[in-house]
Amino acid sequence: MLGPYRILGRLGAGGMGVVYKAQDTRLGRTVAIKVLSAEALPDPERTSRFLQEARAVSALDHPNIVTLYDLAEAEGVHFIVMQYVAGKTLRQLLEHGPLPLDDALSCAMQIADALARVHAIGMVHRDLKPENVMVADEGLVKILDFGLAKLIERSETSGALTLDAKRRETQEGYILGTTPYMSPEQAQGRKVDARTDVFSFGSVLYEMVTGRRAFAGESVAAVLAAVIRGEPTPVTELVPGVPPELDKLISRALRKDVERRSQSMADVRVALAEILEDLESGKSIVKQDARVATLRIEVE
Repeated sequence: MLGPYRILGRLGAGGMGVVYKAQDTRLGRTVAIKVLSAEALPDPERTSRFLQEARAVSALDHPNIVTLYDLAEAEGVHFIVMQYVAGKTLRQLLEHGPLPLDDALSCAMQIADALARVHAIGMVHRDLKPENVMVADEGLVKILDFGLAKLIERSETSGALTLDAKRRETQEGYILGTTPYMSPEQAQGRKVDARTDVFSFGSVLYEMVTGRRAFAGESVAAVLAAVIRGEPTPVTELVPGVPPELDKLISRALRKDVERRSQSMADVRVALAEILEDLESGKSIVKQDARVATLRIEVE
């Protein structure tokens, strides 16, 4: 037991703690609990700031954002209580290779819609990556860990970066995020805004479509150099048949210069919807042509 929550099993672990499946014995519902690691423990001021942001996100009641129920403490253990989602992370899905184009676009549109709503209230995710995207069994996408960036701010600069995550600071001069999905401004410790999420989104979409990371390397330094100065191989060179418009959208999202990058997730979502519509329209035309050809054969 952890307070009123009965732990049912371990779901996974990350840089900030361990996630468990649990049951709320008061309400009888299944929840996910993230037990925060010692280094992520917040002070009262940060806790208060995090709760304010958590309430703002929860108030959105957005279908593509995991609902945060509570930030609590029991017997000296700090933990976050969240909506439980049955499904797989996007990382687990990508272990089998790139997603089918329809699925990638559907997933991307849901992510974009959620980010657009959160940006509208002045928040930035700062750590969008495949591990933070849950895909439910019916295809519904849920984004995790909104607001945790603020929860784990620190004033010191100790600790080394790793490929899987990591300096947690968000103040100017410090680095927050997961290295392969950082924006150049994050990697250089500069101030970030909603456009840093646009860049991370572009990296995630690139991987969904190609099955490869946009920025890779054999060391943290090599990955950071790729993020700051490198250019990924164009999507169309890796996946024949990908709509040129999608290649352009990903390229715009991954521009190093924030002023030349796509400026909002709302615009990105509209562009994705148009690409998906064109793709579905093209398939309809192909099917119609096939039916006509079949009828001609039968008549002849």
